[in-house]
Amino acid sequence: MKKKKLQLGVFKSILVTLVFALIFYYISHPAINIHNILFYLYLVPVIAVYIICRGVLHASLVLQDLGSGKLQFQNHKLSKIWIVIPAVLLLMFLTVVINSPVFNAKKYYQRITIDETHSFQEDILEVDFNKLPLLDRDSSQKLGDRVMGGLSELVSQYDVSDEYTQINYNDEITRVTPLEYSDSIKWLMNREKGIPGYITVNSTTGKANLVKLKKGMKYAPSALFNENLYRKLQFQYPTFNFDAINFEIDNNGDPFWIASVVKYHGINQRREVKGVVIFNPVNGESKFYSVSDVPEWVDHVYEAELILEQVNDWGAYKKGFFNSFITQKDVVATTTGYNYLAMNNDVYLYTGITSVLADESNIGFILTNMRTKETRFYAVSGAEEYSAMDSAKGQVQQMNYISTFPLLINLNGKPTYLISLKDNAGLVKMYAFVDVVDYQKVVVTDASFGIEVAADNYLNKTGYDTPTEGLFEKDITVKNVVDVVVDGNTFYYFMDENDYRYKASIKVNKDLLPFLKDGDVIHISYQKEESVISVSKIQ
Repeated sequence: MKKKKLQLGVFKSILVTLVFALIFYYISHPAINIHNILFYLYLVPVIAVYIICRGVLHASLVLQDLGSGKLQFQNHKLSKIWIVIPAVLLLMFLTVVINSPVFNAKKYYQRITIDETHSFQEDILEVDFNKLPLLDRDSSQKLGDRVMGGLSELVSQYDVSDEYTQINYNDEITRVTPLEYSDSIKWLMNREKGIPGYITVNSTTGKANLVKLKKGMKYAPSALFNENLYRKLQFQYPTFNFDAINFEIDNNGDPFWIASVVKYHGINQRREVKGVVIFNPVNGESKFYSVSDVPEWVDHVYEAELILEQVNDWGAYKKGFFNSFITQKDVVATTTGYNYLAMNNDVYLYTGITSVLADESNIGFILTNMRTKETRFYAVSGAEEYSAMDSAKGQVQQMNYISTFPLLINLNGKPTYLISLKDNAGLVKMYAFVDVVDYQKVVVTDASFGIEVAADNYLNKTGYDTPTEGLFEKDITVKNVVDVVVDGNTFYYFMDENDYRYKASIKVNKDLLPFLKDGDVIHISYQKEESVISVSKIQ
C-alpha cells in the first residue's frame, strides 16, 4: 500500500513539474540549447520544482511513519535528487572557465579578421553631401514622433517604436521604425487589423513619412501571447540562439524583422553570427539564411555591440591573455562611441581605435560592413572623437549646444570629422568640421547656410590642400563673374561659354580671381561634375 502511495506521489511530482515546465517555457521561451545560459536559467527552476514536490512527498511519508509509531526516516532517494542542481552549476562554471580568454586568447583574437593594408584616400571617396546622414538617431526620433503626433486616428492606439534602424534604402540613407501597440488593451482592440504601418526618416533631408500598409503587421514585440514576435520566432526555431532583432524594409518597401542567429562556444562565450531569420510580420512566414546567402537589401546582419566586442578582443589578445592587462604591449581598444556610414549600397560601422594607454588620441579607425563583417583598419593618427566633440562645443561654449558623435568623411582628400551642434530641443543649429589629425583646426557654421557652405567655410579658414590625383582639367572662357561674401569668406561665381556654373574660393588663387573678367580664358582643375562645380585649382 505504502509503495503504491510512493509511486502515486512520484507521478504527481512529475505531473506538477511538467505543467510548471510548460507554463514557464511559454512565458520565458528560452532557446533549447546547451550553449545558451537562458536554457539553464529555465532548467534549474524546473528541477527545483520537482525537488520541492518530492520533498513534500517525503515529508508526508515521514509524518505517516511517525503517526503509526514507526520512528524511522526513509530517504526515498531524495538526497540523490538534490545533487543535480549543484552538479549543473559546477558544470556551467567549469565550461565558462575552460572557454575563457585565459586558455583561448588566440581564438578570441581571431574572432574577427581585420585588413590593415588599405589607404583612407584610396578607399573613402570624396564626401557627397547629398548622401550624408546628417541626422542622428535622436533627431530622427523627434521627427518621427512629430509625424505620428499629427495623426489623431492612430496616436490614441499606437506608439512609435524606438527601433529607428539606419538602412540604405534604394540608395537613400534612411532610418525606419515600426508603430507598436500602446498597451495590452490596445493590442486586444486592434489585433485583428494589426499594426498599420511604419515611419521612415531620410537621414540627409530630414523628410519623415508614415507608410501605411495594405495589410497590418500582426506580429510585433508589443503584441501578446502567440503574436509576440520573440515568442513566435523561438517557437518556430526552438534551438536557435537569437541575438539582435532589427526592423528593416526591402527595396519594395515591405517590412521585415531581421533576427540574427548566433552560435556560442561554451556558454554564451565567443558568440558569432551564423545567419539570420527574415521574418514577415504581416503573415508570420520566415526563412533562415546563412551569412553567405543573406539578400543584399538586408543591412544589419551583425549587431554593432558584437562588432565592437570582437574588435576589442582583436586589440586585446594579439599577444596573449596576460599581456592584455600586465605589459599591455600593442594593446588597443575601440573608443566608447560609434556611428554609421553609407557606402556602396551598404551600411558601415565606424569607430576609432586608440591605445589603452592613451586618453585623447586615436591611432586609426575601422570600418565594418554590417552585412558581411568585412572590416578594414585605416592607420590615421589623430584626435579621439570625444576630444573633437569638446573642441567643437568649445567654439560656441556660450550656447551650451549638444554635440553629436562625429561622422568621418573625406573632405578635400583629408579625413575630417563632421559634427552637428544641437540645442536642448534637439534642433541642429550649427555644423562643425574638425581636422582628424589636428583637432585644433575646427570651424563652426550656422546650419541655416547649409552643409556645403559650412564645408567651404571650413576649407577657406583652414586652407585648401589641392589634390594631385583624380582631377579633371579643362580650359574655359569666363562670363558673368560675381564675387560673394559667405560667412566672412569670399567666393567667385562664374559661368563658361556652355553655361556650366563654377565657384572658387579666393584662396584657390588670390592673385588671379580678383581681376577675373568676362572673356578671360582660364585653365581649371576640379574633382567632380555637379550643379555648381567647385574649382580646386585655377591658372
